[in-house]
Amino acid sequence: MMKKTLLTALGGVAVGALVASGALAQEVTLRLHQFLPAQANVPALVLDVWADQVEEASGGRIEIERYPSMQLGGAPPELMDQAIDGVADIVWTVVGYTPGRFPSTEVFELPFMVADARAASCAYWTMYEESMQEEFSDVHLLGTWVHGPGMFHTVDPVEVPADLEGMQIRGGSRLVNQLLELTGATPVGMPVPAVTEALSRGVLDGTTIPWEVTAALRVPELVENHTGFEGNGLYTLTFVLAMNNDAYAAMPEDLQQILDENSGLDFSIFAGGTQADADGPARELAVDAGNNIIMVDAASVEADWLPVVEPIYDSWIADVGESGLDGQALIDRARELMEGDCANAGQ
Repeated sequence: MMKKTLLTALGGVAVGALVASGALAQEVTLRLHQFLPAQANVPALVLDVWADQVEEASGGRIEIERYPSMQLGGAPPELMDQAIDGVADIVWTVVGYTPGRFPSTEVFELPFMVADARAASCAYWTMYEESMQEEFSDVHLLGTWVHGPGMFHTVDPVEVPADLEGMQIRGGSRLVNQLLELTGATPVGMPVPAVTEALSRGVLDGTTIPWEVTAALRVPELVENHTGFEGNGLYTLTFVLAMNNDAYAAMPEDLQQILDENSGLDFSIFAGGTQADADGPARELAVDAGNNIIMVDAASVEADWLPVVEPIYDSWIADVGESGLDGQALIDRARELMEGDCANAGQ
């Protein structure tokens, strides 16, 4: 009995010493929430890699619990608010799921704006630090990036804008939806996970997504035609890895530093580049399936497609101007970075 009492007392002293030294108080568990299955490319190749690096760099003092497929509840468009409200500590989300809320980011979603995901992801983080922090003041941003070139995946082939007339197409963003409307297609809004069922049921005639996500959604099994573009891609979507402000503030400074050292510019370039690199293997699955892959050449882009999208640039500049933003200046800065300081990002 005396031995048991002594051990208990010694145990209490040891725990007290750990608490006094801060060893226990500084352990942090963070919940990372996102909308794709765990085995999809972004969770497996980007988010898990990042989370593992943070855990390792912290010596195990930071644990990042991963919740794929909206396992903490809600719908994908609610993810940003979940980060703000603390439902999750960290979220990965599509900025365009909340259209108009972060207008500066849409500069990278304009049609035929982006040629290279690494360069654009670099420019995106640079412009976030320069001019977007007020828009994202409700969260602590850890990464900003875009995917590889967006494209059409359709039941019937698409080579010129008129081929889209009458089709029901899932649009990748509000700006792509505007493009679809200008061609005579009907844009259908839905989160990425809903695309498989919508195609299989014939609710959609096609979708706009990059190659890399087509395998997870079984798109090559459901449609036979895929249309890409030489030069700049049809569109890109913008993503953020965002953290609850209070969760970040509650961390010890040394753990905040570890989190930040594994985030930011280099991580954003890695994330965008990794996502774009996954396009190739996914495209091969469509090739192996014998699908029809159409590449619209630069001359056709210039003659047939750019005249269709030109009004979108004009209307976007006017729209963001109502929010006090200089849209043309954002376009010019993004292009300057992508063609200049960010041109060789990640190389």
